[in-house]
Amino acid sequence: MSGPHILQPAGRDDPELEKRLSDELDAINNAAIGVDDETPLSIRVTDADGELVGGITGYTWAGCGGISSLWLAPHLRGQGLGARLMAAAEEEIRRRGCDRVVVSTMSFQAPDFYPKLGYQQVGLLPRMPGESAKHFFLKSLT
Repeated sequence: MSGPHILQPAGRDDPELEKRLSDELDAINNAAIGVDDETPLSIRVTDADGELVGGITGYTWAGCGGISSLWLAPHLRGQGLGARLMAAAEEEIRRRGCDRVVVSTMSFQAPDFYPKLGYQQVGLLPRMPGESAKHFFLKSLT
């Protein structure tokens, strides 16, 4: 009788493994929650030439919205565009029937940005690389 074989790392990137693990965990999560409505969310910011200079990605699932990434080119930061992107994402998340949004950021990124938009810090993970911390935020949309 042969059991599972534990393989050694084969490299840094394994898209097939990543997709399979994600699909398997999604099936477990959807069965536990009873909802299978995860939908991607994305908003692009382009300049006059059509070059990508920023954007936001995330998802909606089971009444909750999540922001995965928010990025703006350095020359666009500090002008209110990040707040406008978040407002647009929240509007779409609300339109999809969600009543809350979650987001996380590193201490060297934007932990002071989200509270200005009405987000409450709900968690902190210390001892991340470079003596940083990961901050977790939640905002009610009701």
